[in-house]
Amino acid sequence: MAQWLPRSVESLRTYNRSTFLADLIAGITVGLVALPLAMAFAISSGLTPQQGIYCAVVTGFLISALGGSRTQIGGPTGAFVVIVFGIVEKYGVSGLYVVTFMAGVLILLLGLTGMGSAVRFIPRPVIIGFTNGIALLIASTQIKDFFGIQLAKVPGEFFERMEALLGKASTASLPAMALGGAALATIIVVMRLVPRVPGYIVALVGGTAATALLSLPVETIGSRFGGIPAGLPQFHMISLNVTQVIQLMQPAVTVALLGAIESLMSAVVADRMSDDQHNPNTELVAQGIANMVSPMFGGLPATGAIARTATSIRSGAKTPVAGMIHAATILAVILVAAPLAKFVPLPVLAAILFVVAYNMGEWREIGEIFKLSPTEIAVWLVTFGLTVIADLTLAVQVGMISAALLYIKKVTQTTTVSEVTRNYVDDGWVHILQGKEIPPYLRVFRIHGPFLFGSTDKLKVITDQQDELPHIVALRLRNMTAIDGTGLKALEDLADKLHASGRQLLLCGAREQPARMLEQSDVAQHIGRENVVPHIKAALERAAELEGPRDPDEDSPTPAATGFA
Repeated sequence: MAQWLPRSVESLRTYNRSTFLADLIAGITVGLVALPLAMAFAISSGLTPQQGIYCAVVTGFLISALGGSRTQIGGPTGAFVVIVFGIVEKYGVSGLYVVTFMAGVLILLLGLTGMGSAVRFIPRPVIIGFTNGIALLIASTQIKDFFGIQLAKVPGEFFERMEALLGKASTASLPAMALGGAALATIIVVMRLVPRVPGYIVALVGGTAATALLSLPVETIGSRFGGIPAGLPQFHMISLNVTQVIQLMQPAVTVALLGAIESLMSAVVADRMSDDQHNPNTELVAQGIANMVSPMFGGLPATGAIARTATSIRSGAKTPVAGMIHAATILAVILVAAPLAKFVPLPVLAAILFVVAYNMGEWREIGEIFKLSPTEIAVWLVTFGLTVIADLTLAVQVGMISAALLYIKKVTQTTTVSEVTRNYVDDGWVHILQGKEIPPYLRVFRIHGPFLFGSTDKLKVITDQQDELPHIVALRLRNMTAIDGTGLKALEDLADKLHASGRQLLLCGAREQPARMLEQSDVAQHIGRENVVPHIKAALERAAELEGPRDPDEDSPTPAATGFA
C-alpha cells in the first residue's frame, strides 16, 4: 500500500511549525490568485462564475490531500475551456456533469492500472503543438469581453468565431477596451517589477474598484449572471444510464486524456521547481477522485494548474497542506465577500485570461521546434493546426500517430552496414575507455541506443544520485544512435539540474545524427560548446582543464572504480 500513499500523509511525518507557516503563506497567496482565474475559466466555458469557484474549492482540496505530488495545485484550468464550452453547447450543463464524472472514473482507472508513467511517451512536438493551439483558442474566446463587442452568441468554431467578432467589431466599447487594457498593463507591469505580488489580484481589485466608483458602462458579473450566491454549494448525485454513457464516451475520453496529460505535466514542472519526485499513479488516482466529486457540487473538470503550482512554490509551499489551505482560502473569501463579486468587470477577467493564454502557450518553444528535423516540425504543425480548426482529441490522435511513424523512421535510420577497415579500428581508440584512467573528480555515464521520447526518464540514474556525484559528469553518446526533440530537452534539463548544484556536464562522442541535432538546437550552447567534445579522450582532457591543479593526496569525493556506468 505504500506506493499509493498520498504525499500529504508522508509529509506529516516531519511536519512542524515552520513548515506550516510556509504552507499557510503560500496557500493564502495562491488561493487569492486562483479566485479570479476560477471565475474567468468558468465564464469563458459558458458556465456561471460560481461553478468555477466550487470546482476550485472541491478539487483543489482533494488533489492536494490525495495526490502524489508535494506541491501540485489543482483546479479548473484554461486547457479545458474550449472542450467544456463545446460540451455545454451540445449536451447542456447536466451533460457536462456526466462527462466530468465519467472522465474522473477513466483517470482513476489510468492511475490504478499504472498508466501514470505513460505520459513520457507523448513527444515534445505534440505537447507544444497542443498547448499552442489551446492557448490561441482561449485567447480568441476572450476578445468579445475584452473589447466589449455586442455579440449575442459566440460561435464555437475558431474561424466562425473570428468572422463573427470581426463582423461586430464596430460595436466595441471604448470604456471596456480602456479598462481591459489597463488591467492587462497592470498585470504585466506588476509581474515584471514586483514578481512576488500577484498581478491578477492587483488588476482584479483595481478594475473592480474603478468600475464601482466611476460607474463605468461595462459588463460585470452582476449584469450578466446576477452575482454569486453566498454559502456552500449544494450536493447532488450524478445519475447515469447506458444510453447516456455511450453517447458521452468520446467527450469523456477527451477530458480524461487532457486532464491526465495536463496534471502530470504540471507535476513534472513542480518537481523541477521544488527538487521533488512525484508519484504519477497516485496523482492520477487523486485527479480521478476529484473529477468524480466535482460535478456533485456543481463544478467543472479539473487538473493540475501549472501557473498556480509555480505561484505556490515561489511563495514558499513545502507540502500538500499549502494546496488544502489554498482551497480553504477560496471558500472563506466567497463566504464573506460573495456580494462584492457582482462588481467584477468582465473585461478585467478577459485580460487575466489573455495573460494565462500567453503563459501557457509556451510560445518560446516554437523557435526550438524549428531547429529540429522537418518531420518533427510537421508533427508540431499538424497538432497545432488540428487543435485550432478541428477537435482536440483528433489533434492528439493524429499527432501521436505521426510521432509513432517518426519514431519508426528514426530507429530504422540507426541501422547501418559498413566495412571494418584499418582506419575504422584506429579511429576507435579515442572513443574506448579501456586503458584510460577516470579521475576521482569525474563520473562517466553512457547512453546506449536511440534516445527518443519514451526513454528520456532513464536519465534518472544520474539525477537520483546527484548529491553523491563529483564536480564533473560526462555523458558518453558514442552508442546513442538517434535523438529527437524530447531527448534534447531532457539533456538540457539534466544540464540545468547539474549546473544548479555547482556541477559541470560534458557530452562526448556523439554520432552523425545526434551531433547534427545538438548543433542545430540550443543544447550545445546551453551546456557550453567547449563542453561538447568528439570523444572520451577529449572529455578526460576537458575535465582536467575544468578541475585545474589538484593535490594528488586529496580525498576523492567518489571512488574512481565507479566512474562509469
